[in-house]
Order: sequence, then C-alpha cells, then structure tokens
Amino acid sequence: MSQPNKRSSSLSTPPPSPLSRSMKKAKSQAAATDDNKNGQQQHNVESTDEPCVSMIQYSGGGVTSNLSRKKATPPQPPKKQLVIKLNKAKPTLPTNFEENTWATLKSAISAIFLKQPDPCDLEKLYQAVNDLCLHKMGGSLYQRIQKECEAHIVAVLQSLVGQSEDLVVFLSLVERCWQDLCDQMLMIRGIALFLDRTYVKQTPNGHSLWDMGLQLFRKHLCLASEVEHKIVFGLLQMIESERLGEAGDRTLLNHLLKMFTALGIYAESFEKPFVERTSEFYAAEGVKYMQQSDVPDYLKHVEVRLHEEHDRCLHYLDASTRKPLIATTEKQLLERHISAILDKGFMMLMDGKRIEDLRRMYSLFPRVEALESLKQTLSLYIRKNGQSIVHDDEKDKDMVSSLLEFKASVDTIWEESFSKNEAFGNTIKDAFGHLINVCENRPAELIAKFLDEKLRAGNKGTSEEELEGILDKVLVLFRFIQGKDVFEAFYKKDLAKRLLLGKSASIDAEKSMISKLKTECGSQFTNKLEGMFKDIELSKEINESFKQSSQARKKLPTGIEMSVHVLTTGYWPTYPPMDVRLPHELNIYQDIFKEFYLSKYSGRRLMWQNSLGHCSKSRVSQR
Repeated sequence: MSQPNKRSSSLSTPPPSPLSRSMKKAKSQAAATDDNKNGQQQHNVESTDEPCVSMIQYSGGGVTSNLSRKKATPPQPPKKQLVIKLNKAKPTLPTNFEENTWATLKSAISAIFLKQPDPCDLEKLYQAVNDLCLHKMGGSLYQRIQKECEAHIVAVLQSLVGQSEDLVVFLSLVERCWQDLCDQMLMIRGIALFLDRTYVKQTPNGHSLWDMGLQLFRKHLCLASEVEHKIVFGLLQMIESERLGEAGDRTLLNHLLKMFTALGIYAESFEKPFVERTSEFYAAEGVKYMQQSDVPDYLKHVEVRLHEEHDRCLHYLDASTRKPLIATTEKQLLERHISAILDKGFMMLMDGKRIEDLRRMYSLFPRVEALESLKQTLSLYIRKNGQSIVHDDEKDKDMVSSLLEFKASVDTIWEESFSKNEAFGNTIKDAFGHLINVCENRPAELIAKFLDEKLRAGNKGTSEEELEGILDKVLVLFRFIQGKDVFEAFYKKDLAKRLLLGKSASIDAEKSMISKLKTECGSQFTNKLEGMFKDIELSKEINESFKQSSQARKKLPTGIEMSVHVLTTGYWPTYPPMDVRLPHELNIYQDIFKEFYLSKYSGRRLMWQNSLGHCSKSRVSQR
C-alpha cells in the first residue's frame, strides 16, 4: 500500500455520524481483507466539492508536525475534498432461494393440515417468511399459501360427500372439520404473521390469511351444494325435534350456526329456510291445539312456545333471527286465532273471574296488536250481561245490587288482569253508561230507592264503614245516569220521608251522601237537599224554644207531646192538599204553636200539612 510522505489533510467538515463511521469502517475492513489476499491495495480517487473524510495513514510524528505547521501557515483558500470509494459487489441471494425457502414452508403447512409434527422449529419458519417478504417475494408467498389452503379445503369438503346418513353424526363431522380448519388457519397465520403485517396491509383490498381461509371455505361450501343442503337440513331437523320434546345437542347447533355466521351465509342459507319451516310448523300446531284445547290451556301453550323460541335465540341462534322468529310464532299461534280465542273463551273467563288467564290474554294480545279486539269484546260482554239485569222486571228490587256486584267484578278484572289500562277503563265506563240509560228513567228511580233502603233506620247489621262503602259504589252507578233530575226527584221525596218520620239510619251518612252528590254535580244540584237539613235542624231549635215559652206552659193540654217541623216550601217536595180532621186537643196545640211562631217570626205565613204528620199512641198500665 503506497503512503504519502509527511503529508497532512485539513478536515473542515463536522465529525461523521456513528452510522457513517460504522459503514466506512466496514468498507475499510473489506478493502483490507482484499489487499491481504492480493498483496496490494488499489484506490479510486474522485474529486468532489462535497465534504468528506479521507482515510490516511501517517508515518511517525506526521500528525504532530502537521498541526504545528497549521498554526504557522496563513489562511489559504478551501481545498477540494477527496472521496475514496471502495469497490464492493452487491450481495446476491443463493440460487433457488425462493424455491428452497418455500419448500420448507410448504412442508410445515402440509404437516399442519395433516396434523403431523414438523421437524423445522417455528422460529426458523417465521424467519423464512420474513426473508421472503424482505426480498419482495410476499405476493408470491401469499398466492402459494392460498393455493395450498384451497387444495386442502376442497379435499375436506369432498370427504364429507356421502358421509353418514345419521344427520347428527354428519353434523358432528362437519363441526370437527370446521374446528380443525380454524385451528390450522390460526397456526399458519402465526407462522406467516410478518406476511399479514406487511404485504397484506400494503396491498389494496388485501385479505388477511384468516379472511382468505374463510372466503375459500365459503366459496367451496357453496359449490359443494350437496354438503351445504345436508347441513341446513340437519340443522332444521334437530331444531324441529327439539320443538317436539326431544333433547338436542345445543352445543353442536351453536358451533355450526356460528360457522354460518363467520362465513357470511347465515341469513341466506339458514335463517330464511328456518323461518319458513317455523311458520309451517306452528301453523299446523295452532290449528290442532285450538281444536283440542280450551282457551286457558291454549294461551298457556302459546306463552310456553314464545319462551322456548326466545331461549333458542339466547343459546344458539344468531341475534338477528330473534325478531323474524318471534313474529312468525306470534302470527301463527296468536294472530290467526284471535277471533276464535275471544269467541270460544272470553265470556267463560269473565264469568269465572279467571284473573290469571285474563291477565295472560291481556299480555299476549298486544304482541299482534289485538288489544282493540279485546276491548270490543269486553264492551259487548258488559252490555249483554248487563241487559239481562236491567230488563228483568221481576228482579227490580235486586237490580241495583246486581249491577253493583257486576260492576265490582269487572273492576277487579280491570285492575288485576288489565293493569288498570286507561283505554279499557274508558271502555268499561262507556258500556255501563249505555247499560244504565238503556231503560230511560227506570234505573235512576231504582238507584234512588236502593239508597233509601240503605239509609233507613231499619237497615240493621250494617256498620258506618260498610254503609260508606256502599254509598261510594252507588255513586259510581249514579255517574252513568243521564237523567240526573229524575234521580233528584225520587231521592228528595225519599229523603223527606226519612227526615220527617225520623227514619234515617245516620244523619252523618245522610250528610255524607249529600256531600258526594255535591262533589259530582255541584252546589246547585244539592241546594234544596241541604235546605231540607237546615229546616230540620232549625225546627229542633224552635220546638225547644216553644216548650220553654209561657204559652206552652200555660195553655198546652196535658197528656200530649207534639213536635212541629217548620218547612220551607221551595226546599221540600210538593204534596197535594188533604183535609184531615184532627182531635180537639191537637187543634188547640196547633193554634198555640202558631201564636208562638208568628210572635217570634212576624210576617211569615204557616200552612199546616197534616197529611205528612204521624202520631204514636202509648199505653201506660197502672198497678
């Protein structure tokens, strides 16, 4: 190697980066190795304006003397830098590198498909994939792997043709093949992970190895129509057997239906025929059960079937199937038989007060938008049953109590079976309103008489609380009366008798009823009724005052006790005048009372209504 004698080179550029130094060091070492082999060193020198570092050898003391001269030498113009390039040939791949590497990978893939051990360790296989990808052979590798996978999948599906006639055994074989393929594709992907992360991601519309395997399986399963149809038929048969009460392998169903979902053929290949088969199954079953069962049992059966189908969706069917499956079941078991259910069983359930069965009916009917039919049937039931009550002339006395009992029964069903549905409540009101007024004024009269009976003193065995409850129930019927003025006339007449004859069971109950009527109809409706009570209370005060008066003490005949009700004409019912001949003593009593009253209330006029009076005779025995 030639050496310059006592020459130095000025370095005007920044120190080279570590990466540059290492690269040049590698080149220098390579050149030195070649010189050692050839016994000499060659230099190719190029002149350039770019800064560079020259590799120079110095003989002893050269660096020190160069530095001392640099200090003494005046500034000089910049010198051109020298770049020394070492000739080195680009490394080349071994002959048949791609084929040999692929042979190693193919052997491993074949071992995976054959479930055999492979002598080559995974790290070496992984590195082989890396090498092919780094040398721009990823596309070729992907196609080779795809070809191997496709050949294996075709062979697997072909092996299923003509397999066991037992559908469960056949489906188990399909499940095993699918599980094996999934495991195998995961192992291949593990080896070729670098291919997935580089070539596939960089390729437009590229599919991962996993997706590629699914596409191949879907493609060839659809081509193998015999296998696909047998799988679908087997699945449908297993589900139908389960509906008929046989125990089925739900895990097997779950795995195969998930396979259909993963392949993207679930909706078209399975769900569509499954829903059609379900419709046929429940259409036949609905007709059969409606003929053989009563309505309560049929509704229970429908409820059970809907629960079973929902359970299937949870355990092995895809979530997308739930809506069409439940809708089909509801249509065939419920919607088609709504009229038959109502005609055959509604009246029986109502008459028997079958709260639970009616609640079940109410909960099922909204599924097929049949609540309107249920409301109409309820209205017809109330009108039909109610007419048998209000049109029976022989049972006038019991009409109101029968209506109250009927109303209470319907209200209980409304509360407990129909969840106090507002629309159903309005239907009940409309039906009873029609019922109460279908006979014009007769129900109003009978309701007033019923109240008279309950408020009379002779009504024994009824507590204050029970009486208050009866008044509340009667008030419900009163609300339905359209001719409330008719009711008022009868009620006022009966109230007058109770007050004048002292036959009221409870003044508090009487006032409570007046208060309820006032709340319902306003003060104008009860103004006269309240005036009647005021007259009675004022009459008590007048009688007490009269008994303490001088006229009473001096002039009243002995042996007679008399009480006078002073009534305001406008408040009380009008009565026809009647000529009554009273005993002489009573005439004297009336004259004395009239004198007392007019002296106290001048300007007023008294007119005796003797026909409204009553007397009682007591006999005292002496010993």
